Amino acid sequence: MSKNNNGKQKTPLLTHLVAGGAAGFMEACTCHPLDTIKVRMQLAKNAARNAKGKPLGFLGVGAKIIRNESFWALYKGLGAVVSGIVPKMAIRFSSFELYKEWMADADGKVSTLSVFFAGLAAGTTEAVMVVSPMDLIKIRLQAQRHSMADPMDVPKYRNAPHAAYTIVREEGVRALYKGVTLTALRQATNQAANFTAYQEFKKYAQKYQNLEELPSYQHLILGGVSGAMGPLSNAPIDTIKTRIQKSSAPGSGWERFKVVTSEIMTKEGPKAFYKGLTPRLLRVAPGQAVTFMVYEKVKSWLDVFQGKVKDGEITALVSK
Repeated sequence: MSKNNNGKQKTPLLTHLVAGGAAGFMEACTCHPLDTIKVRMQLAKNAARNAKGKPLGFLGVGAKIIRNESFWALYKGLGAVVSGIVPKMAIRFSSFELYKEWMADADGKVSTLSVFFAGLAAGTTEAVMVVSPMDLIKIRLQAQRHSMADPMDVPKYRNAPHAAYTIVREEGVRALYKGVTLTALRQATNQAANFTAYQEFKKYAQKYQNLEELPSYQHLILGGVSGAMGPLSNAPIDTIKTRIQKSSAPGSGWERFKVVTSEIMTKEGPKAFYKGLTPRLLRVAPGQAVTFMVYEKVKSWLDVFQGKVKDGEITALVSK
């Protein structure tokens, strides 16, 4: 591994790619049901209510999905997420490290402002390359209100590849990029807030405890706290984006944005822009907690492995 000007070894981009991909896979499998509940809440024109007429919270919406469509309905769209989240996380972490490296000073140090801009750029990169089409397919699958326990209840989109094929056939390739501007804006603000908070928290934790490497449970906690920053800052963007991606109506992106925004404001009120915020927080915060913990652990394993290969330990073990 090459070294920075300050003498520290540089981690290869391949390590960030692999560690990011592994983190993304674990995050998707752990947190997808909360994302399904969030999408259903955002798509509801009128809040679902219980027998007493009170609006259902995220737990009530989740229970309703399970009751009407089976437990596995909470995992609708998981295939689209898993097929996209591995490259998404790989691109997120590797591009963030690359942008951060470009912004480093002569001594290899990176300012907090540079970390913020590196997060913005990484979020935009992942949005354009992976997140936008993946999100649209996922939302179309999650929006289908069919029972997965009833084999006769055949949905329009059977799975992620079939959804992608159907959308392209009926609406064209450009349909996969509906809401791409808002997706990029959401991802950019998410990752700017996320990475900046995490890097600062991590730096202070290391300094306070005088540790070079933090234990995994601390990465879990710091990742969860930093992960909550994005949803709190861009909830309206995410709601508008979800409504645009669910719709198959034609028109330019700006026209759809104006129509969806005005409809939400006039028919549902400003509070509707924050629909699904609770499940999104409960989805993103633990998701980022898992992501950062797994990423840091896998990265440390790869660093150790690469160090052993470089020092000849692996070769020596094999020769024995």
